[in-house]
Amino acid sequence: MKKVAFLLADGFEDSEMQNPYDEMVKNGHEAVIISLRSNEELKGKQGTIAYKSHLAINEAKASDYAAIIIPGGASPSHLKEDAAVHAFVKDADEKGITIAAICHGPQVLAEAGLLQGRTLTAYPELEQEVLAAGGHFRNEEVVVDRNLITSRTPEDEPAFIQATIEQLGVNAW
Repeated sequence: MKKVAFLLADGFEDSEMQNPYDEMVKNGHEAVIISLRSNEELKGKQGTIAYKSHLAINEAKASDYAAIIIPGGASPSHLKEDAAVHAFVKDADEKGITIAAICHGPQVLAEAGLLQGRTLTAYPELEQEVLAAGGHFRNEEVVVDRNLITSRTPEDEPAFIQATIEQLGVNAW
């Protein structure tokens, strides 16, 4: 079993959290929800699901995880300015830990300064933000650049989840 961190705040895109979370658990991984505060109830923007955070970001160490998943929606806008979030994803990237970000999730990586020279995708309206952060934008369902996995929208979730599972190297199907 590998530990997978979900960086999450209020207003996440429901399916972009629920579907990867459920698949990670189904594949035998331990899913840990990390937010700005521990034991915080976090609600999806569609109102179909809510989660409680297990850890505050300042309690988390990137080296404890095999992967970090960043769902989209409004959640990244709450996380992207936090210095502890930046330190967490920078440490993960330096260690080669898988970072999977969908929709608006790459905003966290842009704010942390991780996109320079990287090729990725995101919600299409974020193309200029990706370019401004030094990244190369592709409008594809999933883009893998070393340890970075990115996708655009909920419609891309199957490819996003599959790429993340493949990167983790364990599949219980």
